[in-house]
Amino acid sequence: MRDRWRDAARLLDHLEEIVIATLIGAATLIVFVAVAQRYGLSGVASVYRWSRAEDIPWLTSLAKSLFFTIAYVRLTWAQELCIFMVVWMAKFGAAYGVRTGIHVGVDILVENLTGNAKRAMIVAGLLAGALFTAIVGTLGAHLVWHIFRTGQTSAVLEVPMWFVYLAVPLGSYLMCFRFLEVAWHFWKTGERPHHDPGKVEGIDQPPPAEGAR
Repeated sequence: MRDRWRDAARLLDHLEEIVIATLIGAATLIVFVAVAQRYGLSGVASVYRWSRAEDIPWLTSLAKSLFFTIAYVRLTWAQELCIFMVVWMAKFGAAYGVRTGIHVGVDILVENLTGNAKRAMIVAGLLAGALFTAIVGTLGAHLVWHIFRTGQTSAVLEVPMWFVYLAVPLGSYLMCFRFLEVAWHFWKTGERPHHDPGKVEGIDQPPPAEGAR
C-alpha cells in the first residue's frame, strides 16, 4: 500500500512538472512567433515602400508577395491563448512552489522560536494555507459551475469560459493537497522543503575550492 502511494505521488509530481513546463514553453513559443510576425510585417512593409520610392520593381513585387504570405497566418488568437495558458501555469506553479518550498515567506518570528513552539507555529501556518486554498478551490468550483450554466465563451477563440476558470479549483485544491503533504511530512520528520536558488535541476554542483574548505 505504501509503495502504491509513493508511485501515485511520483506520478502526480511528474504530471505537475510536465503541465507547467509544457504551458510555459508553448506560451513562450507562441508569443515569439506572434511578435516575429508583427515585426516581420512591419519590416517587409518598409521594404515595399522604399522599393517603390526607388523604383525597383522586382523588390517591390517580392516584398508585396512576402507581406501577404506572412499576413496569411492569422495570429489574432495568440494573445488570448497565452493569457489562458499563463493562468493555468500560475495556478499549478503555485502548487509546485509549495511542494518545493520556493514561495517567499516572512518567517522571522518562526525562526526565532525553538522546540515545540516552532513546530506548532510551522504546522499551524501550513494548515492555515491548506484551509485558505480549500476555501478558494470551493469558491472557484461554484464559479465554474455558474459560468458553465451560462454558456459563456471567450471573445476570440470561443473556448468555453468554464474550462478557463477550471484552473482555479483544480490549482487551488492541488495547492491545498501540497500544504497538507508538507505538513504531514514535517510532522513525521521535522523537515520542510527548501529551495536553493543557486541549484539547477540536472546539474551537479562543483566541489568547493581547496581554499574554501
